[in-house]
Amino acid sequence: MTKLSVNINKIATLRNSRGGNNPDVVRATVDIERFGADGITVHPRPDQRHIRYKDVDALKKVITTEFNIEGNPKEPAFVELVLKNMPDQVTLVPDAMGQLTSNHGWDTMAHAAYLKETIAVFKQAGIRVSIFVDPVEDMVAAAADTGTDRIELYTEHFAQLFASGEKNAAIAPYVRAAEKAVASGLGINAGHDLDVYNLKFFAQHIPDLLEVSIGHALICDALYFGLENTVQLYKRQLLKD
Repeated sequence: MTKLSVNINKIATLRNSRGGNNPDVVRATVDIERFGADGITVHPRPDQRHIRYKDVDALKKVITTEFNIEGNPKEPAFVELVLKNMPDQVTLVPDAMGQLTSNHGWDTMAHAAYLKETIAVFKQAGIRVSIFVDPVEDMVAAAADTGTDRIELYTEHFAQLFASGEKNAAIAPYVRAAEKAVASGLGINAGHDLDVYNLKFFAQHIPDLLEVSIGHALICDALYFGLENTVQLYKRQLLKD
């Protein structure tokens, strides 16, 4: 079954909006795991506007499922943070400084040499590597040459088309990209704007989908349904019929 990794950035954003430690990010993480999540994702950014570097240190001590740290490896502090905390997986994302949210994957052809060198650093440390890519077959094929273990398909475009009712057009490029990934020996993750409405359709159509990382939508739904119920609700979307 596809694993659900919960991105807890939004919990940290709420905490930071008032200062102090409410909500407690560490306690929330422990509870999210207890509620059934298969992993925890954080995406610390240089301005530390949500997850702070010291949060990562604290979370490493309590996470018992899979720990996934996302970020831009062009920031030396990010590389140091990952190597210090040794997560199960690092996901490399080509964010610009001050970017509101991730909005594109790597150009795996233009950045091939850089990605190979960077990925080797993490793999030599024993950390599984995933890289953020758009659903473009050529980019997936080039990703396989970088030495990465997995790709994470950037799913915003899917979510937008799905919401407009164009389900088949939404999923088609992702199916082709996933098939290319499988043929290239890559594991497949996915994330960005996946929610309780589109997740089941996506998971049912993507072959060998290993993991989805979901934060914003899940935390928003938790305001209505409660955190425990929401984690279970998302987990049910990943069940095979």
